[in-house]
Amino acid sequence: MTLEWRHVIVHSADPAGLGRWWAEALGWVVVHSSEDEFAICPAPDRFPGLEFVRLDEPRQGKSRLHLDFVPDDQDAEVARLVAHGARHVDIGQGEQSWVVLADPEGNEFCVLGRRPQEPAS
Repeated sequence: MTLEWRHVIVHSADPAGLGRWWAEALGWVVVHSSEDEFAICPAPDRFPGLEFVRLDEPRQGKSRLHLDFVPDDQDAEVARLVAHGARHVDIGQGEQSWVVLADPEGNEFCVLGRRPQEPAS
């Protein structure tokens, strides 16, 4: 048996709005759009992607899943994402090498610093 990882599902009050925000933030393409679902991927035939699915219930508590990103330039990427509408979030992380941000609906994600042993991509 083989499984193919297709999407990470993100519940959203506004799937199209949040999906467009992430598509622009990541430079990804829209692969599906309907009233209740909005999916993006790195390229039309490249997975996994993110699928935003309508959920009208308010979010309760901290997310159990978040995304981590490794940029070439952490400071520049954090500044770009904040200018794009992300906001800094304090989840009790203290002083760390990563920066915690939240998207327009409050979903946390991290922009990591490059680890010393990791070459630039």
